[in-house]
Amino acid sequence: MIYSFCCIRVFMIRKILWLIIAIIICAILSLALYIFRPDHRVEADSGYRLVMGTFAHLKAIAKDPNTAKKCVETAFAELEKVDNLMSDYKSDSEISQVNRDSAQRDVKVSKSTLEVLQKSVEFSRLSEGAFDITIGPLSDLWRSAAEVNTVPTDAELEQARSKVGYEKLILDANEMTVRFSVEDMKLDLGGIAKGYAIDLAVEAMRAGGAVGGMVDVGGDIRCFGLPPRGKKTWRIGLEDPTEPEDADQSLAGNASRVLLVLKLRNAAIATSGGYRRFVLVEGKRYSHIMNRDTGASAEGMSSVTIISQDAIDADALATTVSVMGPEKGLALIETIPGIEAILITPSPEYQLIKTSGAEKYIK
Repeated sequence: MIYSFCCIRVFMIRKILWLIIAIIICAILSLALYIFRPDHRVEADSGYRLVMGTFAHLKAIAKDPNTAKKCVETAFAELEKVDNLMSDYKSDSEISQVNRDSAQRDVKVSKSTLEVLQKSVEFSRLSEGAFDITIGPLSDLWRSAAEVNTVPTDAELEQARSKVGYEKLILDANEMTVRFSVEDMKLDLGGIAKGYAIDLAVEAMRAGGAVGGMVDVGGDIRCFGLPPRGKKTWRIGLEDPTEPEDADQSLAGNASRVLLVLKLRNAAIATSGGYRRFVLVEGKRYSHIMNRDTGASAEGMSSVTIISQDAIDADALATTVSVMGPEKGLALIETIPGIEAILITPSPEYQLIKTSGAEKYIK
């Protein structure tokens, strides 16, 4: 009896040991299959194309080539749609019609245009006017100054400033109309329209079946979902503004100077700075970013990069902080949840300043 009991006990122990070994082998095989599983991610790349007055570069990640390609084309169509609505360089755009007629009558606009105008007013109130889409008369004045190579007089600046102010913009959400309260106002959506278009392009990619993607319009970028094969995050190089290159070459992806590499996942960035876009008057560069209070270009920052979830927020806040300067701008960003900033002050003593949470994005 004792012998039989011992045999049964040994048999049971062996059986348990074999079961444990089998479980371990299955776990190892499962882990190996997970680690070395085939990656069926397919990437479609738009290359660099002109839209919204700059270069755009789109990538879509999907499970098959056709889906990826369709997502890229659908997203690009969204960019063109926004450009056709909101470009003040196109005479038949809604914004051009608003600029022509809104001092005389209420002008009907699309849902998209109204949404951007409403969002713009929100940023104007948040920044106490540092962000202001009615800056058009000042932008035009400085473009004309570049053509004649003469700095505007104080009287010219004051006259242009009298036509500027988001408070003079009247929006009717129910009727979907726009009205100016003074003559010769002009809207300039250059500080927000790209961000809005990028967000629409990303949503179009998602709706089309993309599991990841990137939309880059003139250096304003939003990434979402899975990154390219072999990467854990989307890696975006932040340009060094201290040695400016030709702007067109830079925006077309030919820049070689990278100050920082940012690691992004489901995030957007926008960079503003006079090193890219400027007017040259009497041998001096003046930023395209206007300060409505002075009538002159914003000179407080060399470069402002904003990191946020949505591109429209990053776009508008990059312009805002450029106007406000490092101290006030940084203080504002620190009050907004989910927003980070990387600032570079002007020469001769360039200084890199970051918000408290920006470090987690830096490689």
